[in-house]
Amino acid sequence: METRPQTNLPSTLVVGNWIGQRELPPGAETFERRSPSNRDDLVTVAPLSSRQEVKEACLAAREAQKLWGRTPAPQRAQVLTRLAALLSQSKEQLSRFISREVGKPLREARGSVQEAIDTAEFFMSEGRRLYGQTVPSELRDKELFTYRRPLGVVGMITAGNFPIAVPAWKMVPALLCGNAVVWKPSDDAPGIAAIFADLWRRAGLPDGVINVVHGRGAGSAGEWLIEMIDGGLLDKVSFTGSTNVGRKIGEACGRNLQVPSLELGGKNPLVILADADLELAVEGALWASFGTAGQRCTSCGNIIVDKRVAQNVRSELLRRAKALKIGAPTSEAIDYGPFINERFLEKWIEQRAVGVEDGAELLLDGKRIVPGEEPAGFSGDASRGLYATPRIFDKVKMSMRVAQEECFGPTVNIVEVDGLDEAIEAANGTPYGLSSAIYTRDARAMLRFKEEIRAGMTSVNNSTTGAEAHLPFGGNGWSGNGTRESGIWVIDSYTRWQAVNVDLAGKLQKAQIDLSDAGPAQSPDLSGLLG
Repeated sequence: METRPQTNLPSTLVVGNWIGQRELPPGAETFERRSPSNRDDLVTVAPLSSRQEVKEACLAAREAQKLWGRTPAPQRAQVLTRLAALLSQSKEQLSRFISREVGKPLREARGSVQEAIDTAEFFMSEGRRLYGQTVPSELRDKELFTYRRPLGVVGMITAGNFPIAVPAWKMVPALLCGNAVVWKPSDDAPGIAAIFADLWRRAGLPDGVINVVHGRGAGSAGEWLIEMIDGGLLDKVSFTGSTNVGRKIGEACGRNLQVPSLELGGKNPLVILADADLELAVEGALWASFGTAGQRCTSCGNIIVDKRVAQNVRSELLRRAKALKIGAPTSEAIDYGPFINERFLEKWIEQRAVGVEDGAELLLDGKRIVPGEEPAGFSGDASRGLYATPRIFDKVKMSMRVAQEECFGPTVNIVEVDGLDEAIEAANGTPYGLSSAIYTRDARAMLRFKEEIRAGMTSVNNSTTGAEAHLPFGGNGWSGNGTRESGIWVIDSYTRWQAVNVDLAGKLQKAQIDLSDAGPAQSPDLSGLLG
C-alpha cells in the first residue's frame, strides 16, 4: 500500500469518475474548470457523468459496504490515521492547488486543508468510542443492549467554497461509522476532489467504499444522484449548497422516510451594541463580511448596530473596507481573491440594483474590477480574473430584499437599531438561522443573545465565520433541517440505533406481563374512587 502524497501534478489535471475498483477515463462529454483568477488557466477537465454511471457507482458502493460495515471500527479508524498523515505531508501542495482551482486565498486554503486534518485526527479515536449501552431488563435471565449500526450507502453533494474541508466533515464520520459513499463534488472543484479521493485510496480505504461521479447539478450528476433515493440505492443524503436545492432533496428523502443532512444558506447577523469594543467589532465585521470575498455560508449579511455608535462603526468600516487588498489568491498579502465562478459574480452585480430600488444607500459602491479601473494595491489580472471591490449598503431596513436574501459575494448591509431588544428582533428577522455574532461587554446581553437567537451557531465578541472540527456546525430554518456536521454529534447522522434483547431463561418471557416476583403488593381499596 502506497502512503506517499501525490506529487508532480500536471499543468492541466484530467480526471475521471472513480467507480468500484477503477477510474473511468473521461468520455465524450466533459467540462472544464478554469481558474477564477486567470480564465486562460485550464486547471481541470472532468467528465459529465451519465445517469447510468451514477447508478453503477451506487451499486458498487452497496457491494463494498457489506464488507466495510463488518470491518471493526478501530480498524476503520486506522485509515483516518494514515489519511491525516498524508494530508499533513501534502498540505502546502494541496493548498496551492485549492487557491488555483477555486480562488481561495492561500492562507485560507491552508486553513481549509488543516480543517480536514483536524477532522481526521479528531475521529481517529472515535473508532474506539462508537459506544452502545447495556440496559437492565425487567425480567430475569435477560440482557438488553443497544448498538450503533451503519446506515449503508450515503450520497454526498458538496459545494466549491470549501472543497476539501466540507467533504472531510462528511466523509470522515460517515466512513468511520461503516458506510460507503457516492460523492458528487462541486463542478467548481473537480481537481481537488480527485486528489482527495486518491489520498483516501493511498490511506488504505478499500475499493468501492468511496465512489466519485463528476458533473453539474440540475440535469447532470447531482440530479441523477438524488434520483437514486427513489430507486432504493441510497440510504442517506448529505448536502451542502443552496436552500432551494436542499428543499428538493428534502422532498425526495421525505418520500422515502429518510433524514438528510442539509447544510444550506445563511443571512447571518452580526450585532454591535453601544458598549462594544468598536475596534474589535469592526475588525470582526470586516473579516466576517469580506473574508473569502463573502463566499461563505457563514459570511455576515447584516451588521446590526446600535444607533448610538452607528456613525463610528460606519466611518471605521468604510475606512477599513477601502483599504482591503484584493488580488491573486496565491499572494500572501491579499485580504480576498476572486469570485469562485461567473454565476456568483452575476448575482452580486444584480444585487446592487435590488438594494438601490429598495431604498438602501451605497456607502461603498463595489463593482467588478476591470482593466484601467484597478483599485490601489490590486495584485490580480483584471482582464482574466473574476474580481470585485467591496460593497456596503447603508440605511437598510429588515423588510428590504437585500436584508433577507443571501448573496455570495463581498457585500454587507448596515442596519441601525435602538438597543438590545431591537437588535435581537432584527437578528431573528430573516428565515435563515445558521450563524450569528454579538459584540458587547455586557454579560447579561451576551446571555440574552445566546438564549434568544434562533441561529444554530453563535459567537460572542468574534465573527460569524469559523468552525472547529470538534464543535457542531449547522443551522435551522432555511439554513438546514437541524442536522449537524462535525464533533461527536454528527455520528447520529451516520448511524442507526439497534436495540437487542437476549433471553437466556429457556422459556418465553413477556415484557410488562411476566413480572418478576418481588413480593405481592398490598391491594388498595379503590371502591371509594370507583363508586
